[in-house]
Amino acid sequence: MSTAVLPTSPVKSPRTELRELARLAIPIAIAQGGQALMGLVDTLVVGRAGTASLAAVGLGNGLYFAVSSFGMGLMMGFDPMVSQAIGARQFTRARALLWQGAWMAFCGGVLLATLLTLAPRLLPLAGIGESEAAGAREYLTWRAPGMPLMLMFLTMRSYLQSTAFTRPLVIATVVANIFNLLGNLLLVFGGANLPAWCGPLRDVPAMGVAGSAMATSASIGVELLIAVLFVRSRPVEGAERASRLPVWSDMARAVRLGLPIGLHICAEVGVFALAGVLAARLGPESVGAHQIALSFASVSFTVAMGIGNAGSVRVGWAVGAHNTPQARLSGFMALAGGVGFMSISGLVFALFPNALAKLAGAPADVVPLLIPLLMVSAIFQVFDGAQGVGAGVLRGAGDTRFTFLANMVGHYGIGLPVTVLLAFQLGLGVVGIWWGLCAGLVSVAVALVWRFNRKSAGTLRPVEA
Repeated sequence: MSTAVLPTSPVKSPRTELRELARLAIPIAIAQGGQALMGLVDTLVVGRAGTASLAAVGLGNGLYFAVSSFGMGLMMGFDPMVSQAIGARQFTRARALLWQGAWMAFCGGVLLATLLTLAPRLLPLAGIGESEAAGAREYLTWRAPGMPLMLMFLTMRSYLQSTAFTRPLVIATVVANIFNLLGNLLLVFGGANLPAWCGPLRDVPAMGVAGSAMATSASIGVELLIAVLFVRSRPVEGAERASRLPVWSDMARAVRLGLPIGLHICAEVGVFALAGVLAARLGPESVGAHQIALSFASVSFTVAMGIGNAGSVRVGWAVGAHNTPQARLSGFMALAGGVGFMSISGLVFALFPNALAKLAGAPADVVPLLIPLLMVSAIFQVFDGAQGVGAGVLRGAGDTRFTFLANMVGHYGIGLPVTVLLAFQLGLGVVGIWWGLCAGLVSVAVALVWRFNRKSAGTLRPVEA
């Protein structure tokens, strides 16, 4: 394990902190963005199969992330525990937490996968057409088996990023995304047009929406396998053999930390999924435009989340080492990095909306709705980055409950009423839905930055102290 980037007693200069943050954040951001890229690839490939298939994948992806977000947040309860253990040089403890995370990922993943297969039955109650609901049901049936695998990969990612061993994350992400792209092309459209040397692949039938889901679930399995092999090949220096049996007290502590994270991510992703359902009531063109715009925004946001994860690690290292001034500096440098990246992303959305629509292969009836959504997304990118990184640095400090409360108030107390008012009462349609999402994100961002500033002004203590 590299110790060059682990916290030391003196507070680093802002330039040094930003450089070390970037060294850790770039591979984490690539891995984080790679997860969203799989969903984007699903959208881009299936979008070429028609508007109905695009709408089905849009609904399916929205429901998948609404359910999986809770599991993702629950697993993040291990993030401050592992990073603070590393900051305190308790390497055996960090390795033991990896095993506890694996146990919790398996159990939670099976339960959430079961819930995922039942979720599409609620779509008709929301006024979704039978054909679109059937497509979403087919998609989720084949995405569900990948749920436990995804949560296990998150456990591996938490451990690898906390030990500053991030190269495997990049390798696993690149390989999995290549596998996902090729698998999508093959299983969605079939192998009939492949050259003769492809042999049995030519006999693969076109499976449409189901084929896209199969390819993505298999890709997550490939990603997990690569991460496991790297973890097994590189034991941490100074760590003794850790127990592999379940330790209920550790899992209970992780649940106490992770439950608010899961609820806050679920609330955030849930409001976007709800926006997709509301867009679907406006017609397949609206939900198609919503899904494409959300896919692009998700890629940029997950890079910001990668920066937030790096900030969480560095804040956790400093808290574990009882160095609150360093934790404060690490948090604010992460916020600056996240806001800076999302500002650039917003400019890209604002300057090249037509090029992005063409890249997405948006049907002609979707483009007139997609362009204004990309412009709204360009505006809220900065605030989306601030709230994503803000949640990360607060997580590193062991503060997870406030983030949940801020998301509930911001998205449901402010954003959702604005959405209903603009979209349906004032007749702005899907554009009004996105302005409502923007209002919620601004509220959450302001609250989280204020909270970290106030909390880091005092003394930050480890969660296991």
